[in-house]
Amino acid sequence: MDFLDRLRLDVPVVQAGMGGGIAGGRLAAAVAAAGGLGTIGMMPPVELRAAIARVREEASGRAVVVNLLMPFARRHHVRACLDARVDAVVVAFGGDRALVRELQDAGIFVLTMVGTEEQARTAVQWGVDGLIAQGREAGGHLVGTVAALEFLPRAVAIAQDRPVLLAGGVAVAADTAAALAAGAAAVVAGTRFLLTDESGAHPEYQRRVLDARITLETTVFGLGWPARHRVVPNAVTARWCREDGAPRRAPSLINAWSGPLARLTPEKLNGSVLRLQRPQLPLFSPVAPLEGEPSAWVNRAALYAGDSALRMTEVVSAKQAVDELAA
Repeated sequence: MDFLDRLRLDVPVVQAGMGGGIAGGRLAAAVAAAGGLGTIGMMPPVELRAAIARVREEASGRAVVVNLLMPFARRHHVRACLDARVDAVVVAFGGDRALVRELQDAGIFVLTMVGTEEQARTAVQWGVDGLIAQGREAGGHLVGTVAALEFLPRAVAIAQDRPVLLAGGVAVAADTAAALAAGAAAVVAGTRFLLTDESGAHPEYQRRVLDARITLETTVFGLGWPARHRVVPNAVTARWCREDGAPRRAPSLINAWSGPLARLTPEKLNGSVLRLQRPQLPLFSPVAPLEGEPSAWVNRAALYAGDSALRMTEVVSAKQAVDELAA
């Protein structure tokens, strides 16, 4: 199967479905219109349906893709994808065979993000249509445990004839070329699209990413979702993380017991949460700062970014990002 033909792509470039309002309909539509694969991130179902409609309107004839972040996805998120008959769904950080089959029965192409050989084998057993092989250098939440190009050949071998996409460390066209040469069907870029005009990220968040000299792998922003993630430094990491990103004792203990909060407050992780957070208190949710929110919130929120940020110098249009990655 030709992945590009299946999802009507001009170039092997996929925009990551960054949740919480970063990757909305505006960004996904711009990427799709430029010939790449735009992915809508997790959001409340009413907003999700509107984002799907926007991509269809602004990028007519292109594929519509939704990222289902399973710690927070509910039945109505799945229903929105089924009712709208989206072209593809990315199942991330969870899932099962029943969900994959239900989506496929509706004609939806199903991708699953994996970071280990065991996860890849499980996804293949579920019958997914393709894999996203994530490297440890990726931004945001992590399943990757080794460098992307190190893990990719293992994932390709396990996937058999399924397409495998590479995620992590994708900043320029040379990264895309290296991934394709190593067997990837396409690349998935998050940070490059975070740093676009169409991104929902707060401008100060974008500036901090561009100014960063290091990234940190941590779990400090883990209230309700105590999984590893990669961020650039801010006041929270300065106060509550060690030099290597490992959280200090207080947030580590709190986050370790906070997993059930994701089930109790499925769509409450928004600006109201950031309003309550303070760098002085070790209670930090996975929420990232969005455009329109106070600039001061950038010091109390997760500034997700991958190592690729260290090779980027400006915010560009989504079209330019696609063109530069595909050149």
